[in-house]
Amino acid sequence: MTILQVVDKEFLQVPIIDISALISQTSNSSKVVADQIRQACQNYGFFYIVGHGVDEKLQEKLENLSQQFFAQDVETKLKIRMALGGRAWRGYFPVGNELTSGKPDLKEGIYFGTELEENHPLVKAGVPMHGCNLFPSNIPQFKETVLDYIDSMTKLGHTLMAGIALSLGLENSYFADRYTKDPLILFRIFNYPPNSSLSKWGVGEHTDYGVLTILKQDNVGGLQIKSKSGWIDAPPIPGSFVCNIGDMLDRMTQGLYRSTPHRVQNLSTSNRLSFPFFFDPNFNVEVKPIELKDVVVNDDKSDRWDKASVHEFRGTYGDYLLNKVSKVFPELQQKVL
Repeated sequence: MTILQVVDKEFLQVPIIDISALISQTSNSSKVVADQIRQACQNYGFFYIVGHGVDEKLQEKLENLSQQFFAQDVETKLKIRMALGGRAWRGYFPVGNELTSGKPDLKEGIYFGTELEENHPLVKAGVPMHGCNLFPSNIPQFKETVLDYIDSMTKLGHTLMAGIALSLGLENSYFADRYTKDPLILFRIFNYPPNSSLSKWGVGEHTDYGVLTILKQDNVGGLQIKSKSGWIDAPPIPGSFVCNIGDMLDRMTQGLYRSTPHRVQNLSTSNRLSFPFFFDPNFNVEVKPIELKDVVVNDDKSDRWDKASVHEFRGTYGDYLLNKVSKVFPELQQKVL
């Protein structure tokens, strides 16, 4: 059965979509799911998914090991600091080291990506954001769990992109054929410490850069999205992931599917763990608009958080990403890029 939350005209509640038909590749039911994805993408830019098939025990293990890591002192965590990750842009950063719109975020985290050996052609060529990950040596099974999770989420990303292609009236392989057969995979584990100040954000208003983000939340909450009715909560729902559109899907669909601003504020008395998985176009591909019937470019440059147009941009996805990331970690950018 498909679970789709019926929302009122005030757009106060993010829809929930059961994607099990996409997982099983049931053609008629997949079309129904694709239609629900289209509605969600046009009205919110966000939707929950259930029926995704990602192992719950793997998720629990990932959460437990992440709690162990962040419970350590900063000196221990800095043993895998990002400065040691070099051009791969991997590793740990402490609270306040990541910026959004020039302001320090109230979060710490670890950056991961596809695990590539030193002899991989892209690594040997020094292509930024490609390489091996940094893992804590004192927490057994951390590396294996993270890599298993990345593998599971990459498969889910391919499935969801097929559903998004169908939602646009395209062949289900449209994105894989052009952009995501060899996707750029970026995975983050963030820890937001308790924050009693209403004026400070764990992470401020922003949009994601690529095509699709698949987010695992813990049970604390704090995620907010900017809907047509203003800012609304996207609370944790057991067994679900939160999905949202990135700038490149906004660009491809000429604004039909809009990359939606979101932010995080942890007003609880406990730490908040967040696991965003970014399923992005290949680093070296040029992202172009899709010719969609009756769709003209709908540019929201003047309303965007960064006042930048995703439709005027020219270049590869790697060019776009590095321009954005260099503003998030300006000090690291000077040393690495």
